[in-house]
Amino acid sequence: MKVIMLGAPGAGKGTQAKKIASKYQIPHISTGDIFRANIKEGTELGKKAKEYMDQGLLVPDELVVDLVVDRVKQDDCKNGYVLDGFPRTIPQAEALDKALAALGEKMDYAINVDVPDENIVKRMGGRRACVGCGATYHIAYAAPKQEDICDVCGKELILRDDDKPETVQKRLDVYHEQTQPLIDYYHHAGILREVDGTVDIDDVFASIIKILGE
Repeated sequence: MKVIMLGAPGAGKGTQAKKIASKYQIPHISTGDIFRANIKEGTELGKKAKEYMDQGLLVPDELVVDLVVDRVKQDDCKNGYVLDGFPRTIPQAEALDKALAALGEKMDYAINVDVPDENIVKRMGGRRACVGCGATYHIAYAAPKQEDICDVCGKELILRDDDKPETVQKRLDVYHEQTQPLIDYYHHAGILREVDGTVDIDDVFASIIKILGE
């Protein structure tokens, strides 16, 4: 079972990807993890990726695809995997399909966790992070016992710049421009499935299990 998770930043696709990986005993693969592993191990691909990252540049699509394909060729992926945060663009999706076709493989599902922008802005705007230990809270869903004070270490909780409404909206604008077209791409490929991401986390997962099967 080979699954791609789609969804806007803050839609909860990473959480669902981990739950899928756990239930079906398949690897959860994110590009960030792949980059870190290859750089740590000093692989050729990792060295190339580090050159771009050290200059503050985006790693080119071709290299990202090479890193992902190298990862999915590993033994632990023989029963499938969940891709989280990749592909992000149509060229990446096309390159991934081409690379998988060369291996005689293809993706089975692209699951879009659908959440309206206004819900995401509200959801992320409610996040709070501890300046001391880094613990995270949400004023609506996982509030601290004492307002703006960390339960763990007693330090102040803040709204991170990343979670401010104007920053979240900018990220959503980039998502709609670059990544939204992937929904059409996978719809045309016949593998797109959509779930309502506005409901409870467990209900979202139940919808995904209906798609993937027990």
